[in-house]
Amino acid sequence: MVFRRVVFMFLGCLGFASQTRKSALAPAEITDSSSSSSSSSSSSSTTSEEDGRSRVRLSDGRYLAYAERGVPKSQSNYRVIVVHGFGASKEMNFLASQDLMDELGVYLLLFDRAGYGESDPNPKRSVKSEASDIQELADQLQLGSKLAGVSLVVPTINYNWRSLPNDLTKDDYRKNLSRWTVWVARYAPGLVYWWFTQKMFPSSSVLDRNPAFFSNKDLEVLKNTPGYQLLSQNKLQKEGVFDALRRDFIAAFSKWDFDPLDMTNPYPKNESSVHIWQGYEDKVVPVQLQRFVSRKLPWIQYHEVPDGGHLLVHDTACM
Repeated sequence: MVFRRVVFMFLGCLGFASQTRKSALAPAEITDSSSSSSSSSSSSSTTSEEDGRSRVRLSDGRYLAYAERGVPKSQSNYRVIVVHGFGASKEMNFLASQDLMDELGVYLLLFDRAGYGESDPNPKRSVKSEASDIQELADQLQLGSKLAGVSLVVPTINYNWRSLPNDLTKDDYRKNLSRWTVWVARYAPGLVYWWFTQKMFPSSSVLDRNPAFFSNKDLEVLKNTPGYQLLSQNKLQKEGVFDALRRDFIAAFSKWDFDPLDMTNPYPKNESSVHIWQGYEDKVVPVQLQRFVSRKLPWIQYHEVPDGGHLLVHDTACM
């Protein structure tokens, strides 16, 4: 399905814009068909609010927690789903003021991906399940059937994609690091948990303001952006948090059942558009690889920020 493939071409901080016209908006199909019995429909497609939390129940019984911002959905011109990245949640500090959303008529939907925040974990997590979760969430909240665009902000690149040229990756230390980490996370998770939570060696610095992974601009963002919560040793000590991150990393960097670089333009008539935003100074996702992706898939509109880092979505200077 086009929606599934486009939604999760890359794993990162993604935004999905569904533009709707009130005169043309029809309720999206829910998980069960309209011919299903009411008892069957209610058991697989439900929304609930408990203790102030908003959640949807997915077809496999898991719950996804979500939060809404901006204008009311019924009064919106644009409906945007924000998909948070590694280690974040629906509480991320998304830089869109209420005044701006009011002016443009933007309804913003943020949610906790599987295992993060208040959402249930998914023991069978995969790239496909991530896309399915987004699709079910959009259907149950009846966001509309038209996908107006996809914006991927510093999306992750998987070194297992067979189309990536060896001359661009052979000397990239991230390639072996990601493969080693996936192997250890899958077969020796206890060792990884110990390494990131022990206090004898400065191991946690790999995730906490390490200049090897964060550019100078990223370090400024970490220092000056209110509400940004970086992973810390205290958070990683919670096994639920650690397990969510471990499963997320494995899904992102294991071998996929398709190569995104083989995709053809799903919007040949320009009925929708796909954008990538990349920081030139990004030390997590190399700009050279992102440029290759943009050349391989010329139907994606590529935007490069000269002094941007990996935390581009949190950088107020880019707003």
